[in-house]
Amino acid sequence: MDYGTGAIFGCPAHDQRDLDFVNKYGLGNTPVVLPPNQDPNTFVVTDTAYDGDGTMFNSKNDVIDLNGLTPVAAFDKIANLLAATTRGNRPVAQRQVNYRLRDWGISRQRYWGCPIPVIHCDKCGVVPAPVESLPVKLPDDVTFDKPGNPLDRHPTWKNVKCPSCGGDARRETDTMDTFVDSSWYFARFTDPWNENAPTTPAVANGWMPVDQYIGGIEHAILHLLYSRFFTRAMKKTGHIGMDEPFAGLFTQGMVVHETYRDKAGQWVEPANVTIDGMGEARTAKLTSTGEPIEIGSIEKMSKSKKNTVDPDDIIASYGADTARWFMLSDSPPERDVIWTEEGVQGAWRFVQRLWRLIGEVADVSGPQSRPETFGPEAQKLRKAAHRALSNVSDDISKLRFNRCVAHIYEFANALSDSIGSAETAPSPDFAWSLREAGDILVRLFQPMMPHLAEECWAALGHKSLVATENWPQVEPALLVESSITLPVQVNGKKRADVTVPREAGKDEIEAAVLALDEVKKVLDGKSPKKVIVVPQRIVNVVV
Repeated sequence: MDYGTGAIFGCPAHDQRDLDFVNKYGLGNTPVVLPPNQDPNTFVVTDTAYDGDGTMFNSKNDVIDLNGLTPVAAFDKIANLLAATTRGNRPVAQRQVNYRLRDWGISRQRYWGCPIPVIHCDKCGVVPAPVESLPVKLPDDVTFDKPGNPLDRHPTWKNVKCPSCGGDARRETDTMDTFVDSSWYFARFTDPWNENAPTTPAVANGWMPVDQYIGGIEHAILHLLYSRFFTRAMKKTGHIGMDEPFAGLFTQGMVVHETYRDKAGQWVEPANVTIDGMGEARTAKLTSTGEPIEIGSIEKMSKSKKNTVDPDDIIASYGADTARWFMLSDSPPERDVIWTEEGVQGAWRFVQRLWRLIGEVADVSGPQSRPETFGPEAQKLRKAAHRALSNVSDDISKLRFNRCVAHIYEFANALSDSIGSAETAPSPDFAWSLREAGDILVRLFQPMMPHLAEECWAALGHKSLVATENWPQVEPALLVESSITLPVQVNGKKRADVTVPREAGKDEIEAAVLALDEVKKVLDGKSPKKVIVVPQRIVNVVV
């Protein structure tokens, strides 16, 4: 209620959170945005909300007709209608944009920061520091033995002459918020050697905007806002020529960990705790004495609660690649990662498995020249390899690293099964396919585990570094499956899935759906009113 007008907005067909809610309680949904090239009579939303562009439909009543408009045009039409509408004695409304901006207090009472170039004079008031005196430099001989700002108690640094009257004056001892610097330094980085101006506009305009901004949630709320303000100001002053500093924004989660307390209520570091048991039966004790330790809540890693893990300890025990793999595999990068010893150990075991798997591939793979044709087993392995390549390529571009890891796990299983079924002397086509699959696998996990990848690449007989190799190319023909699986809905609620030949006609699909036990149970011997088949997407049975 404290945001905007307090109005509640729900749109289950086009917002994933709302859709999850209505699906859980069986409330159904009504799509109102139609994707391009879709039939409004058959388009439905099941488990995935549609949040793309399109045109409005199912959006007409006695007051307004939005059908056929784009969402942006529909928004304007509704706003204009409301602005022209009166209710009782209320005056005609006016369209306006409400901002929730507040002043940014940039001053900090601390030594570390850029000095604010202002001089205070009893006679002249607040006077800007002369341009020739910039930048104002911090003194080196400060002490931190007392609370408060050391600049404020420095004996000489703050005492200067007033630039206006020449009388005694004093510098501003507050320093700037460090966000002031980072709100524009990306522009400075485009030409950091320019000693005459903050930027070289032609160079800055060539490099910017920044392709990808990645930061924590506190950056997305504050720093991003500051940077956009700075960019607009620098455009007005002629230092850069764009309105927006960043082309893409991604907000990553944090690393969190359990907290531990001893019997005196003091926080204990995870490195000093031994965990016994699993699940709800887990207990903790102080490693050095055996004293029982209370297992607390999972919270953001912080020095104050001592629930941090030293990366050096992890690297010494498991290697840097294991730490990287676990961080990427545990959850989507926009969510928090719960750091657990069990998770790290699981990642370490997979690292060992990959090393053994590549060793097995090296023993049975070959030859170097590509065969003209491939048998069923070789073709099956190649499909698995190129399907994994396509999926990982797509998810890397979308920063979905945990899904990339899942695809690699699946591909590793398929490759392991293929090796297990291989004969002592596999046929040339199958041996070549094993070699191709091994090369693809190493290049897929190389961005996540670069050290392991180089060792595996060498084990496969390559003389180059895998880091210098081009990303492999997908063969589209290998991605085409002979059959597809379609979700089946009854009156808008998903009941089952049906697998049919990819080129199956409507009658064949309808017959397969009506033969499903889940559908028969709902129909209870009755005939459906109609069966709507959306080719290669979904089937909806209307009872």
